[in-house]
Order: sequence, then C-alpha cells, then structure tokens
Amino acid sequence: MKRVVSVSLGASSRNKAVEVEMAGVPIRIERQGTDGDFERAVSLIRSLSGKVDCIGLGGLDRYLAAGDRRWELRQAAQMVRAAGPTPVVDGSGFKKWVEPAVLRTLSERGELQINGAKVLMVSGVDRYGMAEAFWQMGADVICGDLMFALGIPIPVRSLRLLNVLACVLLPFLRLAPIQMLYPTGEKQEASSPRFEKYFLWADIIAGDFHFIRRHLPEALAGKTIVTNTTTEQDVELLRERGVARLVTTTPVMEGRSFGTNVLEACLVATSGKGPEKLSERDYIWFMEALGWQPAARNLGSPPGAARTGG
Repeated sequence: MKRVVSVSLGASSRNKAVEVEMAGVPIRIERQGTDGDFERAVSLIRSLSGKVDCIGLGGLDRYLAAGDRRWELRQAAQMVRAAGPTPVVDGSGFKKWVEPAVLRTLSERGELQINGAKVLMVSGVDRYGMAEAFWQMGADVICGDLMFALGIPIPVRSLRLLNVLACVLLPFLRLAPIQMLYPTGEKQEASSPRFEKYFLWADIIAGDFHFIRRHLPEALAGKTIVTNTTTEQDVELLRERGVARLVTTTPVMEGRSFGTNVLEACLVATSGKGPEKLSERDYIWFMEALGWQPAARNLGSPPGAARTGG
C-alpha cells in the first residue's frame, strides 16, 4: 500500500485519514495539521522523510504564480528541504491544469454559467489557472489578493494588473512568514467578515476555502462556491449562510474533499514519476482513472433567493 501524508499548517481539528484505491493502487491518505506551528511542521516532515511515498504541503503554497512565472515561498522551501529524498508537492499542477478543465466541463454541460457571471476570486496568484480560465470564458472577475492577503481595499479587475502586481510584490512577499499571507492554525476556524460588498456582488465565489471561510459574510443567498478542502461541517456552514450550490474541484472521500496537494501526492505515488516529470496529460489521465466527474452540488437556498451560476 502506498502512503501519502499532507503536512498542513492548518488546524489539527481537520485531520483525516482514509484508505482508498486510486488508478488500481491502494493508498493510505493522511492529513496532519500542526495548528500554525511552522517548526512543528518542519519536524514532522523530517520524521516522514524516506518513510512515505509523497508529502503534500497543506496550509500554504510552495509557489505563487502569475502568467509563466512563479515564486517559491521561503518557508515552503525550508519544508521541502526537510523532506530529503521524499517527493514534495503543493497541488500547483492540479490548480494549473485540472481546475480550469473542471470549469470548462461544467460550462459545456450547462451546469455552471460562466460567460457574463460576476466572479470573486479570493486569490488569483494562489489559483492563477482558475482565474485565467474565468476571464477567458467571459466572466467579470475581481481578484481579492490585495484585500484578503494584505488588507488593502483594492480589487484587482484585470489579468494584466494581476500579473503586474505579482511581479512587483511577490519577490518580497515570498520572504514573509506564511501567517502574514494566509490563515493558518486556529485562524482557519475563525470568521472575520471583511469586504462584504464584493461577496454580495459576486454570482460565483471561487478559490481556497480557508480564505473564503475566513471572510465569509453572514448571508450569501443564492451564491455558488467553487473551492475544495471542504468537510461536512463546512458544507453545513455554507448551507446555513444560504449558498445555493457548491463545486469542489477534487473528489469527495468519506465526506471530505481533500486539498489539491493530496491529489497531487497520490498522482506521484501511483505514477512513480517525480513531480517535475508530471505533464498535463498525467493529471488528466489520473482524474479519468479515478472515474471522477465534477458536479455542481445543490445545497438549497431560502425561498425567493436568486439562483445564480447557471
């Protein structure tokens, strides 16, 4: 049996372990949170070196990307070094190739109306492929990178501006502690609504669920959420807030949609290829081998709520 472990800077209360078969290969998948403790995460990774088939980085990205450029976060690089010879992934390949394919598939099926929709991407540099796909498919997109990561009340309304800001800011922000850029530990469980008008403006709210949850308004009647890493409790929270539909970009296993880093680690474990050898074809093959098809899940909404997103 293959074993992959996602070492996360997120809350340990979200830990999960499942045993599944993927592409004909039995795999044990574990998610181990370190409650925002970076040194604990590094120590855990070091202890797993040589003992697992692949390690996923959860609660942070190794790389932030815009266009054909990417920047490696300093703390992520430290975690990778701690793994020694064991492959380490952060889900960036899934974000680049699978998530845009999910959007195209749902649009072609008529399950997600993207052309003309108003989309709030909570972070474009975290999911550049998804943001780019929304723009290419005719959506009116706002990226909340400056708002949700830095607290600067400026929406990013064009792909060109996102690229410029990335080139100017990311060489410096990559050096900052991850806690400055992303909710970790107990902050993932807390809600501090901000920039509510952009949530209310949007038909579709997309991106990392921890960013979404961190700033989620009390009422989101009729909205569609496109995300992943949701638990059954998260789904219930969205239902309570009036969200009409939920699209998760990774399969649900035992009531939980794991992060892109987990699926990428499983791909490495089953394919026998190093992360740097994986191509778009490998990712698409893997999803087809799983027999997984994306779908928009109806959560229900209050009477009279507007139906959005198709």
